[in-house]
Amino acid sequence: MIHSLSRRSGLGYFLAGAKLITQPGLRQFVLLPLLANVVLFALALWAAIYQIGNLNHWLENGLPHWLSWLSWLFWPLAILALLLCVAILFGTLANWIAAPFNGLLAERVEQHLTGQALPDTSLKALVKDLPRIFKREWLKFKYYLPKALGCLVLFFIPVLGQTLAPVLWFLFGAWMMSIQYCDYPFDNHKIPFSTMRQALGQQRVSSLGFGAVVTLFTTIPLLNLVVMPIAVCGATVMWVEQHRETLLGDR
Repeated sequence: MIHSLSRRSGLGYFLAGAKLITQPGLRQFVLLPLLANVVLFALALWAAIYQIGNLNHWLENGLPHWLSWLSWLFWPLAILALLLCVAILFGTLANWIAAPFNGLLAERVEQHLTGQALPDTSLKALVKDLPRIFKREWLKFKYYLPKALGCLVLFFIPVLGQTLAPVLWFLFGAWMMSIQYCDYPFDNHKIPFSTMRQALGQQRVSSLGFGAVVTLFTTIPLLNLVVMPIAVCGATVMWVEQHRETLLGDR
């Protein structure tokens, strides 16, 4: 149980999450999200490798000979677009599949931190909440997709767009990572999606810091397989320390 609710940095919340996944009472709730992440990561890697092969074949045989000199430009842009599409598709699928288990993990972490049992957390209650959980994932996807496509378009605009796009993509990715994982403890208390975004915006430095750390760790092979449960735990610590008292009050 946390006795001192001092504010942490984004890295501090991530490290707190890494420590929590090793706690005996929480390990069992880490396994299912972890397994889903490993399986889908393997599928995403296979799909990316397969599609890169098809892309290479198209660039070699699909372009007219007189345009072959453009392959040096098309190749990196096509690879980037492909990887972004694969990441969006499989990342979204992983979040949808793991969402019920991540919500359950967030519940158990919050109970571990506060010593207070949450309302009905049985398997029956989880099944009953599935429509709401998946609706929440749909809200996140609708919020994410148009902004992600806007960033993708910037990559195809010479000079200014290609200069701004990597910076904006990283910042937006960090913001979405914070939204994605902080949403589980917020949603466990049925706090509206818009209210959750507003609360994270009011603590933008720590929210972006946490999301940036999660984003960076997702780029590290093998370690990225355990990022999901660590991020859920870290985000729940952030919820308890920064938002729980303000949003729940005496509820």
